[in-house]
Amino acid sequence: MPRTKNAPASRKRRKKVLKRAKGYRQGRSKLFKRAKEFSEKGLTYAFMHRRKKKRDFRRLWINRISAACKMNGISYSKFIAGIKKIGLNLNRKTLAEIAFNHPERFTELVCEVKKKIGIG
Repeated sequence: MPRTKNAPASRKRRKKVLKRAKGYRQGRSKLFKRAKEFSEKGLTYAFMHRRKKKRDFRRLWINRISAACKMNGISYSKFIAGIKKIGLNLNRKTLAEIAFNHPERFTELVCEVKKKIGIG
């Protein structure tokens, strides 16, 4: 039985890797073996940073809420505890959006929370 090399599939596989390595410097974008190594490394970073992005945004939201709370004379932790006591199911993303774009509405929320937990 004659040996087959499966050239179309091999070429497709190599082209896919080289296309993914486009923009890398020197041999990393031109030599298949090097391109494969560095594009796989790039995919690893992409995977990690898709997860990291979620953490980073949560930190940003918490910072925004915390800053808005301080401007209204309440700590972040007391505000979040108060929000839960009131029974508002607003996540941190929504609260940060309100604090950033509608500070007057956020002040109303803080007043409600203060009444509920008995501050000022």
